[in-house]
Amino acid sequence: MHDTHQAIDLPSLRKQKILLLLERDGKVTASHLVDHFAVSQDTIRRDLGELAAAGLLQRVHGGALPRPKDTGKDFFTRVGETNEAKRSLAQRAAERVEDGQIVLFDSGSTTLQIAQSLPHSIRLTVVTTSPMIAIALADHRDVKVILAGGPLNPATLSTGGHEAIRLIQSIKADLLFTGVCALHPQVGMSTLHFDEVAVKQALLDSASHVVAVTMADKLGAVEPFVVAPCNRIHTLITEWQVPGVDVYEQLGLEVLRVEVE
Repeated sequence: MHDTHQAIDLPSLRKQKILLLLERDGKVTASHLVDHFAVSQDTIRRDLGELAAAGLLQRVHGGALPRPKDTGKDFFTRVGETNEAKRSLAQRAAERVEDGQIVLFDSGSTTLQIAQSLPHSIRLTVVTTSPMIAIALADHRDVKVILAGGPLNPATLSTGGHEAIRLIQSIKADLLFTGVCALHPQVGMSTLHFDEVAVKQALLDSASHVVAVTMADKLGAVEPFVVAPCNRIHTLITEWQVPGVDVYEQLGLEVLRVEVE
């Protein structure tokens, strides 16, 4: 049984598991983690220190607690903060949509803005995990909207669970507008909510072309739960003057820079 812990002994995977335990239990102790992973106290102290330095947890004596809850904004707060810059990015993204396509919409304030930017004359089939996006497109006469069912996450106002994933996996879409919580060249796409990971991965797997639209503050950022590497995105639409954006082009992404006010 020598290989029992082999998979999670890799530092990055072990840290992911620590974050999962923290989300489940509300706290973790160093002594429990030492026993759970069969590693040394120094290893766990180093893991917790690195996670704390990245802002992913709060280090306390003997273990760790979740980071303060006010670091994430709820959906309505983010929608209320929509500005002209985000609208400009959303309008550029909406121009990628063609008549007759099947389009997947991930949840999020930016993807909602993209849906609201679509012309009323367009003919589409839209599949989404966002009730808000479904409502926004309800008055488009030639848009057939399919809302993936399942439990509603009140923080993101998106559906999830096995029902939503099964529906998404049955779709072969032309285009996906994926929500971006954080996008880092080395880490990839990551999210604040663990229950979003499987849904986002299913969306990525079901689309021929993936478009990510994000403001500059999401680039280079990391959240606790990794969704996929950057190369799962085909097109990145972001602000014109973003330092370091060339690294995403080097990873093979098409990067569209939009001049915004």
